[in-house]
Amino acid sequence: MRLTVYTDYSLRMLLYLGIRGQNHLATIQEIADTYQISKNHLMKVTYDLGQHGLIETIRGRGGGIRLALPPEEINIGAVVRKTEEDFHLVECFNPENNLCKISSECQLKNVLYEALQAYLAVLDKYTLSDFLHSQESLLKLLGIEE
Repeated sequence: MRLTVYTDYSLRMLLYLGIRGQNHLATIQEIADTYQISKNHLMKVTYDLGQHGLIETIRGRGGGIRLALPPEEINIGAVVRKTEEDFHLVECFNPENNLCKISSECQLKNVLYEALQAYLAVLDKYTLSDFLHSQESLLKLLGIEE
């Protein structure tokens, strides 16, 4: 299973906001600079995470973004489900584009589906708060001084 860059950036943004805490209003530029990633990509991530109710955006001078929920209420499996376009690991998972000749009898797709469900079940066990315990170390790695 491979996550898209979009999901990767979504998780990084949530981690950053979780590390910084509820009192800090971050900017998209700040997060882009910290991770050395595209501001344009993060703008779409920000919009979508806001639409999903995961982050809060405050407009205007002195505005920014922060988590809309406590980290313990942000489930990683749910975030991945919301940010991934699809989970078509193989062609036969997408009935609209399935041209595989053995699909009707293939047992491999059942195993792959089972593996996908197990993957998501593991992610469902964790919340954002599970990854914030080493907050000071993470701040240091990101080059952020409190």
